[in-house]
Amino acid sequence: MRVAIVAESFLPQVNGVSNSVVRVLEHLRRTGHEALVIAPDTPPGEPPAERIHDGIRVHRVPSRMFPKVTTLPLGVPRPRLLKVLRGFQPDVMHLASPALLGYGGVRAARLLGVPTVAVYQTDVPGFAESYGIGITTRTAWAWFRHLHRLADRTLAPSTSTMESLVAHRIPRVYHWARGVDIMGYAPSARDEVLRRQWSPQGKPIVGFVGRLAPEKHVERLAGLAAAGDVQVVIVGDGVDQRKLQSAMPSAVFTGAKYGPELAAAYASMDVFVHTGEHETFCQVVQEALASGLPVIAPDAGGPRDLVTPWRTGLLLAVNEFERRLPEAVAHLLQERPRYSQAARRSVLARTWPAICDELLGHYAAVQSPTAGARSAQRRYAQGE
Repeated sequence: MRVAIVAESFLPQVNGVSNSVVRVLEHLRRTGHEALVIAPDTPPGEPPAERIHDGIRVHRVPSRMFPKVTTLPLGVPRPRLLKVLRGFQPDVMHLASPALLGYGGVRAARLLGVPTVAVYQTDVPGFAESYGIGITTRTAWAWFRHLHRLADRTLAPSTSTMESLVAHRIPRVYHWARGVDIMGYAPSARDEVLRRQWSPQGKPIVGFVGRLAPEKHVERLAGLAAAGDVQVVIVGDGVDQRKLQSAMPSAVFTGAKYGPELAAAYASMDVFVHTGEHETFCQVVQEALASGLPVIAPDAGGPRDLVTPWRTGLLLAVNEFERRLPEAVAHLLQERPRYSQAARRSVLARTWPAICDELLGHYAAVQSPTAGARSAQRRYAQGE
């Protein structure tokens, strides 16, 4: 199978979209399929991004920074995109978190008669509200409804996201979750030296991992940090870092961590807290569970599928999150051994090979003769 992946974000950007694309590429190569990646280049003035990733060609399109969202360059589709796709002759197109570049991709695929699988990964309507970028939720949903109606199938990572997409009249929605590296993220990565560096006084360590951006609402940890009963550790970087450091002078800010260092950071925490409610899946929660951490998260979005209340962690109402957080942390610290074992067990079957095999099934489904006939009927009805 020849798979063209049009990724709204890809390396060197490190986020949930780029990470999942890398995992899909690994699986495609391992199972004997061919792939092409189409992704944004780095913004003007920065070193150009790689054109080959692990032997797979990466076609780059120009990128621009979106006002107020300075951590995520957006790819700008160009006419040459059609030529690149025609030359590759894909059997299926994978649209990774499609927005601007993804729209260009799905239009090109329809012109070439290539079936498409759109993977919804980013709650852009929710992010627009958090960033205050002047796009109403209604306008954002109208755009995504138009885009996803052009795709043959939309994959959503969680029950909550599926319900939201269906409620906004996006058709042909199916479930596809995310895998986790259960060998890399494990309790055995715990580092006692690192723990002493973070918490010289031996206080329990409560941690967060992720981008320090408005939609993550990391400021919800400020009250916990100020109380002084635990040591708050924040792993990640982003536009809100200085503001958060001012609000939480006692917290440890490690910067971004990757690979074994990130695994050690997770495993060296005692409790993991995710603070944002705009998550379509929330991979960091899954990585924390694999590391044997009890998890606290808002009772919204992707974490609802990942955290089993009173077994692997706690889900708190968004409007009560900060008020209830200290009590929730105290409970999980007291019962940590029980929660830790259950957390680890809850993700052992969610390996990337198993999850990517499911994705290959979705690729095959949109290529089937019956799917092709239905797609042709939709194009005819829409006047294409």
